[in-house]
Amino acid sequence: MRTSDKRSPLSYIPGYSENAVLQLIVASATGFIIYHFIRVVLLVAGMDQSYFNIHFVPNLALQEVHDYASKFWVIFTYGWTHSGFWELFSNMVWLYAFGTIIQTLISYKQIIPLFVYSMIVGGLFYELSQLIPGADTSGYVIGAQAAIVGVATAAFTLSPKYRFYLASEFSIPIVVLYVIFLVLMFVSRGLSMPFLFMLGGGALTGFLYITLLKNGYQPGMWVYRMFDKLEDMATPNEEALRSKNNVKRNRVLHNMTERDANARKIDEILDKINQKGYESLTKEEKETLLKASKEKDT
Repeated sequence: MRTSDKRSPLSYIPGYSENAVLQLIVASATGFIIYHFIRVVLLVAGMDQSYFNIHFVPNLALQEVHDYASKFWVIFTYGWTHSGFWELFSNMVWLYAFGTIIQTLISYKQIIPLFVYSMIVGGLFYELSQLIPGADTSGYVIGAQAAIVGVATAAFTLSPKYRFYLASEFSIPIVVLYVIFLVLMFVSRGLSMPFLFMLGGGALTGFLYITLLKNGYQPGMWVYRMFDKLEDMATPNEEALRSKNNVKRNRVLHNMTERDANARKIDEILDKINQKGYESLTKEEKETLLKASKEKDT
């Protein structure tokens, strides 16, 4: 059974199962809620903000490269939450704007792999850039900026002449929106070298992803194929199960029919013995009777 055959509560939202942009928005909002819920719980329990920053944030956020070796997994986690609501809101608006272009022109199955790849590469660029002599460190970083830049760059690479129509007579070229997006991104987070490298890693990923697609490669489809195989292993295929049950049923019916035929044949042999005696039986009938008696004994 394929993953797409199963239904979750969110799948009742019209088009949700084939809207990867909406799925990412829901996932990011969920991560944001969990992150701040834990912070509030710790504050209510008597822990101050510094306890949260020391014991929780370092296990989730990008950090100084010398601390990264012991927390390598943060490149997979830092992009799933945000420090503030408006940061989350603005990132999700940009994700919706640029992600919808890719989803409309290519396929919704390209969005999530592109988002995750951009996040991972951007995180790696952030950490490695700190090894450059003279590079500063920006402390802890959370947020999906690298992933959003990857999606935006991929949309621009895919269709550089695309226009956003706000009205029948008014439209905005994607290049203008892309430049505005980058300027706002730089203004909101500053121009530190690690942050610029993080955005550069995301942008490079988006460009390479679309370039590979245009050359006939599918860099993201292996994820869906892997989950389909895992789903098939974990969940019995209904058609195969039905076919297997039909084979068993037919075998049982065949055995029952065969037993009925054998029973009638034995009755005929016994009647012949009663009428003409045992010596009147043929060699085949004697063997059939002997076989039946052995089966009864076992």
